[in-house]
Amino acid sequence: MTTAAELQTVVTVPARFRGPEGVANGGWIAGTVSEALHGAQHDSAVEVTLHAPTPLDTQLHLRHLANTATLTHGENLLVEAITVAEELDAPEFVPFNEAALAEGGFVGFVAHPFPGCFVCGVRDPGDGMRIFPGRVSGTDLVAAGWRVPMTVAEEDGVVSDAIIWAALDCATGWAHFQPGESALLGRLTARIHRRVYPGGTYSVVARATGREGRKLFGESAVYEVDGTLVASARAVWIIPA
Repeated sequence: MTTAAELQTVVTVPARFRGPEGVANGGWIAGTVSEALHGAQHDSAVEVTLHAPTPLDTQLHLRHLANTATLTHGENLLVEAITVAEELDAPEFVPFNEAALAEGGFVGFVAHPFPGCFVCGVRDPGDGMRIFPGRVSGTDLVAAGWRVPMTVAEEDGVVSDAIIWAALDCATGWAHFQPGESALLGRLTARIHRRVYPGGTYSVVARATGREGRKLFGESAVYEVDGTLVASARAVWIIPA
């Protein structure tokens, strides 16, 4: 039963926004649930926990109650978002030309566990985001030049939070992965500072910040060409048992 204080929406995830085959990209779905919580306000960070993979083309329930938003499939909790009062560290800026050059070292060109991923998969231009983070020479960073396709804009010309969260997501995994390695996003905490514009060029930068058992930790950021911070994130990935 929906209370007067609760907002509930039925949503489906189009197959275009997949990560691993058959399920939603973790960053995209995290951003979608975050946007339900915050709307257009970005005055604090949001922590999103992915409890289970989100199926595609399936009716799901998105609920917003007070400072929490959840996505469920039947009785199963898939995603949960909460507001958090903390600042997020961002890896340092990499100029766009250097970030684009680093793409040549993208490990996914050798062996990609999720080649159909909306964000980092080798999809057709305009269909996927084609963000290919490679090692930046002489640093502990990976980076990619993000050329924002016009096809990710909403009808009003705005690039949604879900797209920005997606851009922040995969790079933190590729900061760890070697050929043949993979993991699944378990938690993403992010804050958006500025809008992203279709047709624009941005740097996506990430670094690995640690490992604990099956958990991989990383940080990422999106920058404008002049080094202005657009968004930053902290990620936890889980290596399958």
